Amino acid sequence: MLSCVTTPQDLDEFFREAVGGLSESASQRAPEAPVRDGTALTGNGALELFEAQLASRHLDLAARWLRSFGEGFYTIGSSGHEGNAAVAMAVRRTDPALLHYRSGAFYCARVAQASSEERHGEDPLTQAARDVLRGVVASSLEPIAGGRHKVFGNAELNVIPTTSTIASHLPRAVGVAFAIERLRRLSPAARPLRGHRPALDGQSPWPSDAIAVCSFGDASINHASAVAAFNTAGWCDHAGLRIPVLFVCEDNGLGISVRSPAGWVAASLRARPGIKYFAADGCDAAETFDVATEAAAWVRRHRRPAVLHLTTVRLMGHAGADAETAYRPAADIERDVSRDPLVALARLLAEAGLARPDELIGRYDEVGWQVRKVAEEVIGEPKLEGPADVAAPLAPRRPVRVAKAIAEAATRAMGPVAAARDTGFGGRLPEDADGLTLAQTINAALSDGMVANPGMAIFGEDVAIKGGVYGVTKGLRDRFGASRVFDTLLDETSILGLALGAGLGGMLPVPEIQYLAYLHNAEDQIRGEAATMQFFSRGAHRNPMVVRVAGLAYQEGFGGHFHNDNSVAVLRDVPGLVVAVPARADDAAPMLRTCLASAAVDGSVCVFLEPIALYHTRDLYAEGDGEWLAPYLAPADWSAGHVPIGRARVYGIGSADDLTIITFGNGVRMSLRAAARLASEGVGSRVVDLRWLAPLPVADIIRESAATGRVLIVDETRRSGGVGEGVLAALVDGGYVGAARRIASVDSFIPLGPAARHVLVAEDAITQGARGLLAR
Repeated sequence: MLSCVTTPQDLDEFFREAVGGLSESASQRAPEAPVRDGTALTGNGALELFEAQLASRHLDLAARWLRSFGEGFYTIGSSGHEGNAAVAMAVRRTDPALLHYRSGAFYCARVAQASSEERHGEDPLTQAARDVLRGVVASSLEPIAGGRHKVFGNAELNVIPTTSTIASHLPRAVGVAFAIERLRRLSPAARPLRGHRPALDGQSPWPSDAIAVCSFGDASINHASAVAAFNTAGWCDHAGLRIPVLFVCEDNGLGISVRSPAGWVAASLRARPGIKYFAADGCDAAETFDVATEAAAWVRRHRRPAVLHLTTVRLMGHAGADAETAYRPAADIERDVSRDPLVALARLLAEAGLARPDELIGRYDEVGWQVRKVAEEVIGEPKLEGPADVAAPLAPRRPVRVAKAIAEAATRAMGPVAAARDTGFGGRLPEDADGLTLAQTINAALSDGMVANPGMAIFGEDVAIKGGVYGVTKGLRDRFGASRVFDTLLDETSILGLALGAGLGGMLPVPEIQYLAYLHNAEDQIRGEAATMQFFSRGAHRNPMVVRVAGLAYQEGFGGHFHNDNSVAVLRDVPGLVVAVPARADDAAPMLRTCLASAAVDGSVCVFLEPIALYHTRDLYAEGDGEWLAPYLAPADWSAGHVPIGRARVYGIGSADDLTIITFGNGVRMSLRAAARLASEGVGSRVVDLRWLAPLPVADIIRESAATGRVLIVDETRRSGGVGEGVLAALVDGGYVGAARRIASVDSFIPLGPAARHVLVAEDAITQGARGLLAR
């Protein structure tokens, strides 16, 4: 019974029975002619598609076979979705593709498009099978993730790996399309500087007429990330911005067990403003090829977004352990099996006289044996060994190269680009000014970054015309143009998605998240996408970026929770992420230069968290003293003033022998004031500004704590999940045996007005905490 087709054995038997029952054609079409009337798909093309579809189907069967005896670890398959191979044939091998986990046939077809050199001499079937099955068995020899995850990815074939997070790659796909088009229009004046770049060259790795291709399932269209991507693509199109992306919705009607309401997917996709809609039967290879070819050509010609809606079927359930008979009527399963795209294409080939039914079954068996042979070979391949092996590609750190990049940038600023730098600052260089505030210094450092990095772009809500809510980016659009400093729509997911794609495309994106609290709407774009790219591609793909975030508390006269958020726990928990918090102007510029250089050299993902309350602060101890201002370093002093990632700053107050205060951000100013008060009482303190919350400056923490034997941690974040917990853990792990005490903000959201003082750390609390610690 067809309704019993739920296992690999069932599906295999059904194919043999269905194809074996086909009749031989009395006539034969020429292989170079259309495989049927009214299509552009030739007989040869159909045979190539059949090969890719067979490979994909047998990879699904092999994955389940490997899982049956504990050697396979991933069984989400592409059976029923094999029509996506026609999409691969309709686009170019040089078009970057971000693939859904059911796009196995697309991957097999893309491998077949590669040259023999790119396949390292292997035939397409063996290469595709080895790539995919190495992922299934978590082999460390897998070509993209190296056993860290089962993904479709290959840098040489322009297949960008994606995670299994539903729809999270769609905002990145929009960003990739944005980067293709933006770099195609890169100003000729910037091109001579490309040769001076340490790693990024501001030039797209893809052809100027490339399009981004992004596949996903029907249930994914309901996800916030997908909605954000569709909205951004349409918003950009409406605004006259070119976004050449082809979305491909593979619609099997199910999200695991939840069925999409009839007509919902088509209605939803058709209604997207600014996105042209195409639709095809994904089980009909010729129709899929024709419509996909039309859609790809339209996107390529017009440089505008489109969506291709393919109706497919899902065979053998969601994954290996999914018993779909528990939630699907037998009639539904039978209907889907009757639409098997492999059988449909075999029927088309037989009707065209291009192959007899027995030849099609014979080829099916041959491919099956070849795939099984590869499966047996990869079983014995090595796995990742130890934590260092697993984490190796996560976030490479090459501090010497970063320092060298900064030194080279300084040399260029004094030489080849000195005139451009002078123009960029309107003839008023920041080092010639008196002391600058934190906001002014960040503005100047961003300007220097724009001069040094032709591929750098600054964007976000209100950053361009307005110059930022706090004026931090004021004047940058006028200096560097609207193509490099621009306003975005109001959506943090889309802002970060643009940055993700721009980084992949060779740009150095510097997106701004207007407030820290707004980041939480989109944090998976950092956690699940940005931070994992090098991990899941062994460094073959990078998405360098420096995300500027205005945050932390202590704003007076304006606030409430969303403008005074003090929660950074989610950032500190992301492996490999760099989190910088400059408290003072003289730290801000060197730290920002370090983040930009680390992004360029190592592909780092950096969050530059700027304390709002300190943006325009001028005084430290007394009104009018100007001691919170600082001069801006001239390029000749950049190397000497370099601040490496993970190094703290230490202030000695008085003898500096009695107490160590460890803090960051707003806590630095409060702690320095408290330390001055303690010094008047004869207590010498050393104030340690962490500067980097990830990675923490552990060596500096332990050294400065051991120097006094008394540690007061001043943490403006919350007591639970706050930075202080990490500092305490570092002390314990480092064998610290002295006294320690922690002062942190209350586990509460921050209220409006004076009530905020009840939950935030205050100077008096620091002084009292220090006295209590000294009294022990």
